This record gives sequence, structure tokens and C-alpha cells, in this order.
Amino acid sequence: MTTKTFPLGGDLTVNRLGFGAMRLPFRTLAGPPRAPEDGVAVLRRALELGVDHIDTAGFYNRGDVRANELIRTALAPYPDGLVIATKVGPLPGPDGMPSGQAAAGQLRGLVEADLRALGLDRLDLVYLRVGGMSGPGGESVAERFAALAELREEGLIRHLGVSNVDAAQFAEARAVAPVAAVQNQFADDTGLLAECEAAGIAYVPFFPLGGGGTPLDTARLDRVAVRLGATPQQVALAALLARSPVTLAIPGTGDLRHLEENVAAGDLELSDADLADLEG
Repeated sequence: MTTKTFPLGGDLTVNRLGFGAMRLPFRTLAGPPRAPEDGVAVLRRALELGVDHIDTAGFYNRGDVRANELIRTALAPYPDGLVIATKVGPLPGPDGMPSGQAAAGQLRGLVEADLRALGLDRLDLVYLRVGGMSGPGGESVAERFAALAELREEGLIRHLGVSNVDAAQFAEARAVAPVAAVQNQFADDTGLLAECEAAGIAYVPFFPLGGGGTPLDTARLDRVAVRLGATPQQVALAALLARSPVTLAIPGTGDLRHLEENVAAGDLELSDADLADLEG
């Protein structure tokens, strides 16, 4: 890592290791809700540990436990320098999972709902999350991204991002309005990452510690972790940050011990030998 911070959108300096709010309402996608007081405690401790970038979404909920409401309860009035990013686009399907997609005309309502839930007048960063539960590609994003760009012009949004997109969709969005961040599941997304690096756009992988059908390569991580006296998960986060100066990590948890372990990974230094070992 050349630096531990990144100028998100050019004007919001954040620590490159942030916090993802998806796990606050539940432990697993099929599991019961977490106790709301646990989420409040984790959020408050995250800020004590120096986290200043929280990634959330209005569809992060389980029953009556909702991530955005937990964030407001725990942290409002918000301290100066805290950046809250959210995602709009997915709509709940018959099973309650966010498998549907909002049309362009529905995005204002979703943005306004996030503003109300978080108790904000303006959202720092709003991603257009594309594709429901499927992978990226195969559809146009221009009309929906233009709808969010109008809300940005009105002052409801500070910066725009795109999530779960391929290179063509990324280019399409950039032709409409400036893109401050891309949030994708990183696998072989090296081409898009290179574009982000060239343009100074943040690249924010979701599931940074595995999940979504992408397990970690624990054998390689274990070897480096033993050498450094760290956990494999800490090594995975440190390697993600070392990959490019534009990568931001947003590991999520509802557990205080796990939170402290994740944040400590921001101080883990990997040598060239460590990185070569991880790359195999």
C-alpha cells in the first residue's frame, strides 16, 4: 500500500479499510435477525477504531432489523468526516430477496427512503446496483444512471457509483455522469480495476473475505498468516489493499471481536515475498 487513505470522488478522504453494513441485520442470508443492540455496539466501536467509510443499502434488512436504521441510531448526529455510501436498484422478489430491479422512475423513491432512514439531507455516495442477484452484463444502465445523475444535480447525492457491472456498463455510465466508485465482486476483474486505477476511481470489492460462492484460497493465506502472526482473513484484506492504490475494503460483521480483527488488518504490511506467495 502506498497510502492508507483514498480521495473518494476527489474530495472525500477515507481510510481504505472501511465497514460493510450487510451483516448487521443477520449473520447469514438464511438466518434469523441479529439483536439490534449488537449492531449499534459494532457501529460505535467501528468509529472508535478509525473507520470513516460505511457501506450500506436500504435492502440490508431482516424482519424489523434494518441496517440504515441501526446506523442512524448508533451514529447520528454524524461526526464530521464520516462517509456513508448506499446502493439503490434492487427490489425484493416474492421470497423477500433483492432479486428484482427498479426502473429509472423508481430510483428517486429509493434514494429518498435512504435519506429518511439515515436522517440525511444528502447522500455521500450512491451506487446503482445492477442485475438483481445475477452477475454483471447484458443490459443497459444509461437510463437508470441518468436518473441518479439528475438527483445529483438536485443536490440529493454528492457522488455516484456503479455496482455489479462489466466494462461496457462501466463505460456507459461514465458517458452519462462522473463515476466515483465501482463495487464489484472481484474475481478476474483486472481489466476494470486497471481502468479505475488509471482514472482515479475507487474499486470496492464486495465479499472481500469470501462469500457469494467464492471461497478464499485458505492454503496460501494460511502460509503467509503463520509467517506474519496474523489470521488468514487479515492477510486476505491486506492483500486486497496491496493490489492497487484505488482498492477500498469494506469487510462486514456484527461481531465486535471480528470487527477489531478486520480493522487491524489495515496495519498489516505484506512484503514482496508474501505477495508472491499469495499469487502462487
